[in-house]
Amino acid sequence: MMRDFPLLIGGREVAGELAPIESVNPYNQEAWARFANASPAQVEQAIAAARAAFEGPWRQVNGGQRAQLLNALADALVRQARRMGEIETIDNGKVIRETERQMHFAARNYRFFAGQADKLYGSTIPLDNPNLFDYTLREPAGVCALLVAWNSPVQLLTNKLAPALAAGCTVVIKPSEYASATLVELGRMAQEVGFPAGVINVVTGGAETGRALTSSPNVDKISFTGGVETARHIAAAAARNLKPLTLELGGKSPNIVFEDANLPAAVSGALAGIFGAAGQSCISGSRLLVQESVYAQVAGQVAERARAIRLGDPLLAETEMGPVANQAQFERVLGFIESGRRGGARLLAGGAPAREGDRARGYFIQPTVFGDASGEMEIAQEEIFGPVLTVIPFRDEEHAIAIANGTRYGLASGIWTQSLARAHRVARRLEAGTVWVNTYRTNAAQAPFGGVRDSGYGRERGLEALLEYTHVKNVMVDLASDVGDPFAMRI
Repeated sequence: MMRDFPLLIGGREVAGELAPIESVNPYNQEAWARFANASPAQVEQAIAAARAAFEGPWRQVNGGQRAQLLNALADALVRQARRMGEIETIDNGKVIRETERQMHFAARNYRFFAGQADKLYGSTIPLDNPNLFDYTLREPAGVCALLVAWNSPVQLLTNKLAPALAAGCTVVIKPSEYASATLVELGRMAQEVGFPAGVINVVTGGAETGRALTSSPNVDKISFTGGVETARHIAAAAARNLKPLTLELGGKSPNIVFEDANLPAAVSGALAGIFGAAGQSCISGSRLLVQESVYAQVAGQVAERARAIRLGDPLLAETEMGPVANQAQFERVLGFIESGRRGGARLLAGGAPAREGDRARGYFIQPTVFGDASGEMEIAQEEIFGPVLTVIPFRDEEHAIAIANGTRYGLASGIWTQSLARAHRVARRLEAGTVWVNTYRTNAAQAPFGGVRDSGYGRERGLEALLEYTHVKNVMVDLASDVGDPFAMRI
């Protein structure tokens, strides 16, 4: 049955004023849901509701009480992890073994920031003048606009929402029009566990909704996860209104295998890096750099394993890779596969849609591996965001570092070696926000995450994320009893 998902504004469920957006299940191309489409006026209503909550009841909720609410939300998410995972799988095609686990990981993030909600410490600053007492306060940024992509809606939102709420902010959430269902459900869940009305608002819709939110002078901070070109427009709007901005964008992450690596582990890590989530992850290890002495062995094994990946219904436990999330992405990925062929890379596996049997109507693409590639090829430079791996040989450490840093991105990277010295040496020289050593696509609530260059700026998760949603206020108290000179600065 078709399901309808409303807007959540000020604690109420509201119908959108624009034509609703139909959501298509990427497994079978059947419409299954309608998302409300918020008008610019409704976006401003949501911002006003967040402002009223921030200046009213939410300001009276102390850090310990915020922690209780965050833990209650984590508990609710764990209880409903299977249901939420199924909704997200239907919405974006990710396999249930991934989406359900992401609900548990999201809960872990809410618990982590619950532990920080009553620990927003300031500091006492010793000054040169003994008659001046100086200290700082950490205060919430205010009303935050949180915009997330379609590939992992709940987890991407959690990276923003958990620290924002812990810091004492209120929020207006804008999901992707391709996958909004679980974020509406999460908003409902938050209201059920006791968050005051207006603290969490959800406005679904398309580009017009997003522009209204990010261009509004009435938000205090913007955090966006998505594509680089959209980020440029958001950054321009934020600059016009002088609003602080956090951007978590794309990547073209290198996964580097040295000749001394544990090769079976490296091959498994290469598969996890690119074919987990059908390559639809900003941290995908889409460039596999392999030292020449082991290149043929590693490339051959990765291609063999790729051909054996089980594609099918993403709601089945045995399925290892589902479809890509939507028609536009399906066509984009196939376009890059054709580019790889034209560019001279050698096709080792896949390279075509996979529409046999129960996959006949879905957006399935064969796990694809290109070998003998160079770092200058389009498939080695542009973020594909699909199950396409480019394998590039390198001579030595210097050559590997040059190839790894040779893109406009800098989000994640991997190193496979049994040399402790090499691991640390190369990690220091990789231009990326995350470096994994002998693992890939491994996450933790406590570990900061973000990128450099075209992969964005600011950090999510970890204590660094909490600071993104606060301002520092300095308070200076004069303890002296004398009357100072009004025409000279007091120091």
